[in-house]
Amino acid sequence: MKAIDIYNLCLKQVEEYHKTDSVDATLHNPYPGSTYEALLWEKSWVDTVQWHLEDLVRPDDVDPVYALQLKRRIDRSNQHRTDLVERIDDHYMAEYGNVMPLPDAAINTETPAWAIDRLSILALKIYHFNIEAHRGDDAHRAKCQAKLDTLLTQRADLTAAIDQLLADLAAGRRIMRLYRQMKMYNDPSLNPELYKK
Repeated sequence: MKAIDIYNLCLKQVEEYHKTDSVDATLHNPYPGSTYEALLWEKSWVDTVQWHLEDLVRPDDVDPVYALQLKRRIDRSNQHRTDLVERIDDHYMAEYGNVMPLPDAAINTETPAWAIDRLSILALKIYHFNIEAHRGDDAHRAKCQAKLDTLLTQRADLTAAIDQLLADLAAGRRIMRLYRQMKMYNDPSLNPELYKK
């Protein structure tokens, strides 16, 4: 799957989310449960819901109890997001993990899934900046259009970089390695504030 196809899938999911525009809406995944596309759709859904949860917690007058509930939900969402990224990397490890690296093969600074994570967030940014570039006064629209133009350039660069990374992995020019995130804050056995209770 080319990176632009992954981007388009994420953007389609963002558009689908905005039909209800509710962080409490139920995920309706149009792809069969065990497919790579289904995994990408779910990852994009989690990103989109988390994006909007972050919006809800921002107003200065948000009720503190509600804000704490949102923060806890965001933490759980972030852990789910990380788990999904690792599952996406499992997909690529299955595909490229047995490729014999060339003698001068390099290690990339990020895995394919973390690059796809950035692509998913980029789809959200482009979607929302497109709205903002058509809202408000001339100055607001011009400022947002300039940012949207930059985001579109970033999309072209990022999709090209992901495609190049995948081609390099397939050819053995880069080495596929996984480093799990090993987050500590959600783990009751690793977070001192949780295990000392």
